[in-house]
Parts: sequence; structure tokens; C-alpha cells
Amino acid sequence: MKKRKDGFSGERALILPLAIIQEMEKDPISSILHITDIGYYPKAENHFRERSEPISQYVFIYCIEGAGWFSVNNEMHQVKCNQYFILPAGVPHKYGSDESNPWTIYWIHFKGKLAAQFSAGLSYPIDIKPSVNSRISGRIDLFEEIFHTYEMGYSHENLLYASSVYFHFLGSLRYLQQYRNAIKDESTENDLVTAAIHFMKENIEKKLSLTEIADHIGYSPSHFSILFNRRTGYSPIYYLNQLKVQQACRLLDFTDMKINQICHKVGIDDSYYFTRLFTKMMGMSPKKYKKQQKG
Repeated sequence: MKKRKDGFSGERALILPLAIIQEMEKDPISSILHITDIGYYPKAENHFRERSEPISQYVFIYCIEGAGWFSVNNEMHQVKCNQYFILPAGVPHKYGSDESNPWTIYWIHFKGKLAAQFSAGLSYPIDIKPSVNSRISGRIDLFEEIFHTYEMGYSHENLLYASSVYFHFLGSLRYLQQYRNAIKDESTENDLVTAAIHFMKENIEKKLSLTEIADHIGYSPSHFSILFNRRTGYSPIYYLNQLKVQQACRLLDFTDMKINQICHKVGIDDSYYFTRLFTKMMGMSPKKYKKQQKG
């Protein structure tokens, strides 16, 4: 197996300059918690990292699809979809993607006076499973907000804002139930179609099948399809594709992501198929949509 540290189709990463990190370490706000590296690796085939010499940062990894593994303190852990972990600073470690089912991960290296408190007890896989009241997509939006803030430059205000958002991001994981309960769900929990749509949106970056969606709400695919079509007027997969294109439009409108990055962000591996699907639903190509004036 050829082991790779980076270089994955659709990947995004930022490494903050040393001078910027030193500036954050001196500031009373950002010194509490600050990011040094941040990235997103979709379908990271052969991804592997080994650090026999410890680093001073904590390493956060959130697997949203596929599988992987990590080893720390001579203990090996398998990582599945919808799990995250934090590797402690100052300890040798290694991690990698599963050979047959490579992971898609969000990753962040961070430091700060409260880094140890936020990381305590998280050096093993922690479940973040979608449910009726989960807010996974909202958490991913927080990650994107941090990334985009850094892309806009390393002004002092940008650095402080990104640190503040990351505080919230980690809090949404550390205090998972409180995060889920903070926003009241107005929908009826027994509304299976609403639950199915929520499941689609929470897993927008994955290639969901009809069977997976139907299994989530406990119906057979055929019965579920009839129920869903009766309520929405669309088949479940067509509706899912509508949601994917809707999310793609948002990313085209509000980020500088390239088309091959966006297609991974909506769970489509083939950029040509993504372009055809987008054009069919929006009446124009993603490139033309990006250039079109809005509002």
C-alpha cells in the first residue's frame, strides 16, 4: 500500500504561519484555544500519518464517512462513520484510512490553555450518530465558517473570531445533548417523512441509498417510497438530489470552493455526473451559476 499524507481529490487544508500562531499564543482570548492547522480530506485513500516524535498540538479528527484507525499509548482503535477522536499533545501516535473503505474526515490541530480540558477522555472513538434532533449539518457549518474566516486573511479580528467559533464547535461535541436540545424541534417526532428528510440533510456528504434511508425510519424501501411520494410529490432519491444541488448552490454562492471540491461535499464522487445533475435541476452549469448575479 502506498501511504500518503495528503494529495486527495477535493481536499482542502490551511496551515497557519508560525508568526500568526505566536500572536495567538500571546493574546488573552485566543491563547485559551486556537487552531494551528485545519483541513478536509474526502475519500482519503491510503491516508497515513505517523509521528514518533510528539507534537505540541492536539489532533482532532471527525470521520463522516468510511472508516479508519488510530494508535496512541500502544492502543489501536478502529474508527467508523460518524465518530470523532482527539489525540493528546506530546504523545507519539499514528493513524490512517481503512484500505477497503477510506474515510472522509474533517481534521484540526489546536493548542491553548483549555485544550487539555476539551480533549480529556476523548482519545478513543466517540459516536455522533444522526437522529431526529441531531444538528450535524450545523456543526459542519461551524467548521466551514472557521475555514472561510482564515481564507479571508489573518487579521487579528479574524483570528479571534475563528477561535471563538472553534470554542463553540468543540462545545457542540463535548456537550452533545445540550447542543442538540438547544434548538427546539418543531416537527412531530412521529412524522417519518420529516425524519427521513432530516436524515438526508444530516448525511448530505454521503452517497445514501434508498435502502439506507428506509432502514433509518424502519420501513421497507417500497412502502417508504410510496409514503414519501404521497407526502412530497417526489421519489426519495430525487428529493435527496434536490437537497444536494441546494447545498451545492449555497457553497457556490458563499465559498471559493472549486467544483471538484463541492461535488465531494455533497456526496458525489464523479464531477462530470455532478455537473450533469446540477445543470438538469438548475437549468445551467455550476460554472455559469457561480458567475450569475444574485439578488
